[in-house]
Amino acid sequence: MDLGLSGRTALVCGASSGLGLASAEALAEEGANVVLFARRADELEQHAARLGGIAVAGDVMDDADLERAVNSTVERFGGLDVLVWNGGGPPPGTALDADPESLDAAYRLLVRPAVTLVRIALPHLERSEAGRIVAVSSLAALEPTTHLALSNTFRPALIGWLKTLSREVGPQGVTVNCVAPGRIATPRLDHLYPDGPTDEQLEEIPLRRWGTPREFGDVVCFLASDRARYVTGQTIVVDGGLQQALF
Repeated sequence: MDLGLSGRTALVCGASSGLGLASAEALAEEGANVVLFARRADELEQHAARLGGIAVAGDVMDDADLERAVNSTVERFGGLDVLVWNGGGPPPGTALDADPESLDAAYRLLVRPAVTLVRIALPHLERSEAGRIVAVSSLAALEPTTHLALSNTFRPALIGWLKTLSREVGPQGVTVNCVAPGRIATPRLDHLYPDGPTDEQLEEIPLRRWGTPREFGDVVCFLASDRARYVTGQTIVVDGGLQQALF
């Protein structure tokens, strides 16, 4: 299946490892120009060289770095068609662990930079023939996870903002979607489950395993493609059937 991504240009955040890197790999294999943005410059350069893309080192929490990432993309490839938002997650904890400092830090990590980056990138996406925004979220945004109170709080906020945005930019042909991973084998999951999954935890997943980053990245790639041109305002769950809700 030709996804119609050949020659399109994608800026992928958090692309030095995990879900961001897997998304960049999937897009590059479909012929897209990829710009990899993350903090770890050495790893980023290696992956960019391997994928035939370019690396822009920076921090999503720095507005100047976000602007530089978009400007570098446009200067190098003449435009921007696909924006893949992906950032880190806040530390685990309970609802009562949250205090003003941790709440502010989680907002500055999960919501503010995504909104800022979209606002910077949007004029270029609107000029594209097929502007796409794909945001990496979490299953915690749809079905709260016991030990991830900060994610449970702020990831739904970003999805709500993006859902609203999808209605505002739809007339310009820009689609906006989220992809919510369940338990995907990434460094983030290694941090949350340092001893790996127990048999009981795997039994909660109908497919009886953790997902791979590439299985997630392929879904991001599809939503960025021409084949998904009539899909917008949606949150697609990639979790091996872990979520039990009907909707």
